[in-house]
Amino acid sequence: MPQVKIVPKNFMDMVAALPASKLDSLYTNTFFCEAVLRSLPPVSKMYVLRMLYIDAAVSAKLMQEWVLPDSFSKHKAAIDRLLQLRVFTESIDRKREISYRLNPKYQENLRKYLVHGGTLSREPMPSSVTVRLPTLEELDAYALQQWECFLLQLINSSLVERPTNFSPSMMKVFQRGLITTRDNEAPKLTENGFRFLLMETHTQLWYIMREYISTSEGRGMDTAELISFLLELSFHVTGEAYNMNTLTEVQQIAIKDLATLGLVKLQQGRKESWFIPTKLATNLSVSLSDSSSRKEGFVVVETNFRLYAYSTSKLHCEILRLFCRIEYQLPNLIVGAITKESLYTAFDNGITSEQIILFLQQHAHPRVAQKAPAVPENVTDQIRLWETDLNRVEMNLAHFYEDFPSMDIYEAACDYARELGGFLWEDSKKMRLIVRGEMHEEMKDFLRRQK
Repeated sequence: MPQVKIVPKNFMDMVAALPASKLDSLYTNTFFCEAVLRSLPPVSKMYVLRMLYIDAAVSAKLMQEWVLPDSFSKHKAAIDRLLQLRVFTESIDRKREISYRLNPKYQENLRKYLVHGGTLSREPMPSSVTVRLPTLEELDAYALQQWECFLLQLINSSLVERPTNFSPSMMKVFQRGLITTRDNEAPKLTENGFRFLLMETHTQLWYIMREYISTSEGRGMDTAELISFLLELSFHVTGEAYNMNTLTEVQQIAIKDLATLGLVKLQQGRKESWFIPTKLATNLSVSLSDSSSRKEGFVVVETNFRLYAYSTSKLHCEILRLFCRIEYQLPNLIVGAITKESLYTAFDNGITSEQIILFLQQHAHPRVAQKAPAVPENVTDQIRLWETDLNRVEMNLAHFYEDFPSMDIYEAACDYARELGGFLWEDSKKMRLIVRGEMHEEMKDFLRRQK
């Protein structure tokens, strides 16, 4: 089986890293099989559907005939992905010919799903029990409020009026790599932390969920069951109520944490309690490249470098403070200016000009987002120029040589450095020489031989 490096960018990448036994157990869930099919590249989907009712192995040579010769790279990538997820199993016969077939468990349950449809382990509760449920607009506002509250506590707990239910140890797990703490000093954002705040909500959410899943076994939760439950949530209907009594013990614990993050909303009735998925939960299995979760923008940038953010969010104010000077804040308006000094601070903290420009473009107010460009060109050009000001001098390791025993040895050393392409500078009168750092060992050997 080819060894393909897996970079976890979504749930399916994390699924691919699970042990074979756990992955096979997940394929007993028809919804999980459907989620895997959804996540596959188009060519991989074609192979799965073609082989769904073939119970024998198919040779690799025959499968290559299913695509045009110039699409071999896509064919190979599709096969690699199917092997990573154990949707395909590979076999090699005595003649060293490779064949593939569908994982029997995956094949059986995907057939059931496509023929008979799937039924969730829980159905929406009747309106007679739940009475009034929040509207989709109220759910979106709730999810945004919970998520921003969590992020504020993540970067600076003093900014939060209502702390989350996560334990301090769990918050430290989330802060790992984002926050650095030193003795007698307030916590500070790392370079990754600054970049994290400028990411899209969907990307931020996946980063947090990845940490939550990777540490689940240490909290007594089965990783496979947790992943299966999170993916199953993506099949629930946004805004519908689902009974809490249908959840297992692991799911009961997870649902309370998900409520803290804004993925679900919990409600208590007279006799029953239920959870209501938000858009954050139903988009969990979506790829990070998906832009469907993009929120309406709020930032207006003028040609004079003034910035107006129509927002009541404390989090938005803290993010803007990373790269601009906040001048004053009204109840629903943040006014600031993009200055050379504020950008230098951002660059020192590891934020790049392209990240700042992308953030301003992605969060442009609808009135200016329709224009081309959404952010004035003189502003974007100047942001890039101010970054290049810091990179005028490029530092490279070099070595300085002097006190040569004779002019002949000195000139031989200069010629040797030129031959190797490591010569930088010389002073023939004082017999001084500077060469690139990477050829220091070679120069030492050469000089020893001369002596």
